[in-house]
Amino acid sequence: MGAIFDDELKRLRGRFMEMGIDASEQIYQATKAFNEKDVQLARQVLENDHQLNDEEIQLEKQALKLMALQQPVATDFRKIISILKASSDVERLGDYAAHIARAGIRLSADEADEQVEKQIEKMMMIVRQMLEKVMDAYVYTDEQKAYEVANEDLQVDLIYVQQQDAIMDALVKSREDVKSYGTYLSVIRYLERAGDHIVNLAEWIIYSGSGKLVELNPGKADPAMVKRKLKEEN
Repeated sequence: MGAIFDDELKRLRGRFMEMGIDASEQIYQATKAFNEKDVQLARQVLENDHQLNDEEIQLEKQALKLMALQQPVATDFRKIISILKASSDVERLGDYAAHIARAGIRLSADEADEQVEKQIEKMMMIVRQMLEKVMDAYVYTDEQKAYEVANEDLQVDLIYVQQQDAIMDALVKSREDVKSYGTYLSVIRYLERAGDHIVNLAEWIIYSGSGKLVELNPGKADPAMVKRKLKEEN
């Protein structure tokens, strides 16, 4: 394609990268607000929730305009479609950040479980690292890095299953804490799902580069893998 198309595609990628940066920050701020019981910060996260929605809409308009006016060939068409699809996954990350922020508003400091919250913070850090790596891989259509990021999701799944089991055990022992532990179950689930959407981003990188639709989520490909890993570690 011509120079105009290349410039417009570069702008589209730039807008997509901004979405990824904003999503990463939203997840960080939401988890921070949750663990620190910072209601003001949680409300700020919720106020910013519309930002990623607006960015996705603008990106979609830009992508459709680019396809209509430039009529890209198959390879370039894949690049645009992959960004369109991936932007939906990034927007979902913002939704999970909002859910975590709402959970933070519901949970009071005297209901806190320090050990669970340490693991929540650990999950958040892994998710953010995965997101940063996958966005970097998008810039260069780095398929190898995409596979690496997808494999890192297993760490998130392991923590999720471990904490899910620990929380359920705690619930059996103390029915008085049903509300707080139910909230923790929701938050770890949001972070686990965030990891899955980042794996989806890795899959769109592969599609953009090779045209192949692949399943990179290790948990989906082998549902029993997480349980096996836990047994091996124990």
